[in-house]
Amino acid sequence: MSENRVNEPIRQMTIRHRGRGAQVGIYFGKLLRMFVYQSDWKVLPMAALIAGLVGMVIRRRLFINMEGTLMGAFAMVMVCIWNGCFNSIQVICRERDVIKREHRSGMHISSYVFSHMLYQALLCLAQTVVTLYVTLTVGVQYPAKGLVTGYFLIDFGISMFLITFASDMLSLWVSSLARTTTTAMTIMPFVLIFQLVFSGGMLSLPAWTEPLTQFTISNPGLKVIATQADTNGRPYATISNMVARMRDNEIGGSVTVGQVLDLLQDANNPTIASLRERKLEKVLTLAELKKALEDSQSFQSLRQETIPADFTVGDMVRLLLEAEGLEDLRGYDFGLPGVTLGKLLQDIAGSDKAQPMMEEKLTERITVGDLIDAMDETGFMERYGDTQIGGNLTVGEIVDAVAGNADAQARRDEQITVNTTVGSLLDIVGEDNVKTFLEQKTAEANYQTDYEYNAENVIGYWMHLLLFILVFAALATITLEFIDKDKR
Repeated sequence: MSENRVNEPIRQMTIRHRGRGAQVGIYFGKLLRMFVYQSDWKVLPMAALIAGLVGMVIRRRLFINMEGTLMGAFAMVMVCIWNGCFNSIQVICRERDVIKREHRSGMHISSYVFSHMLYQALLCLAQTVVTLYVTLTVGVQYPAKGLVTGYFLIDFGISMFLITFASDMLSLWVSSLARTTTTAMTIMPFVLIFQLVFSGGMLSLPAWTEPLTQFTISNPGLKVIATQADTNGRPYATISNMVARMRDNEIGGSVTVGQVLDLLQDANNPTIASLRERKLEKVLTLAELKKALEDSQSFQSLRQETIPADFTVGDMVRLLLEAEGLEDLRGYDFGLPGVTLGKLLQDIAGSDKAQPMMEEKLTERITVGDLIDAMDETGFMERYGDTQIGGNLTVGEIVDAVAGNADAQARRDEQITVNTTVGSLLDIVGEDNVKTFLEQKTAEANYQTDYEYNAENVIGYWMHLLLFILVFAALATITLEFIDKDKR
């Protein structure tokens, strides 16, 4: 009996290991149980809290103006990177001993990492949905139309998911490098600072550091969100705010008459050109003209000219307008911008209010001075003093008339002392015109081709982020393949 037992063949125990696909399912199920029983679900309310705080800050800036949209895009990128990094920064280093033991027992590292990729992808997707919902709730006004799918929230959600997932895979790699959770959490702030500083959008970088932006998730992340938000197409509101704050600032100094005239005749300046086209619906009234004539020394000689008897005022006006040889008289300049005797007579003749005056008869030979003096005595000025004359002139016509005046040319070198405020100048040229002009020029100066509003840019940045995801996952796999070299 004993000899038979000795001669019996020894039975060898064989251990059958599951394949890579089966191991993926096993470890994915393990991660789902950890989500429930080890409170990994806490990352979702944390994402909601962060999204709410950031959303309340950027809701009045994002998608409103250029600088606000860029700052809002940067804030959203940082939210995604923060969520992604803290999802996986401890998941490998906290069970390093377990991984080492199971790897020696037949676990495939590629299956282990792939199961983490599936689990973290679901986690990042949930965080993206939570972030979008919370920011909508706190008042962020998202556009409706998207560049790729046609729906902005879907396009924007894809961008946020890819940024979050790429950050998650970066942290997964860091977690595979670190041997303890303390080491991993010590490294994490440096990773976040590197992403923030070298994003390439918010901080001006020295030329030699610019290539480093290509190794950050924040760079393509910021570009894709800024592109989808049409940052280049937004106005630059800082200029408007600056102009409003400067209204009470005083301006003083000396300029020459010639400098002022040259500036006001510069048709190549859009602001000046707009000002020149403005019509003055009212130049002056008859009462204002009478006062100007009384104060004018150059008009005194005309006061002695006589007017024939038995004429109506209308006859006199028509005679002055139509008679040959009176061209010089019709062109007489009263010293007022763009106002000649012919121009005033035409306005008086065409005024409905002046028609009763035109029918009044002149019963005796009088001088122009007598007629002016009689206006007050007869009550004429009381009845017709408010009649408007010289209307429909543009600012440009008045400026050109003054510039062409011989007296003005002779005084080109005369100094003028200016003492005014920015607000007074803005009221003259039009504050809205100034703001619009400055906003357009500033937006043009800040235009960036990286943010051009087109689907090709968006898809390109998505591919860049997807490449980061695959590269960091591959690095984590390669790093863990050497876990047996760990001598601990």
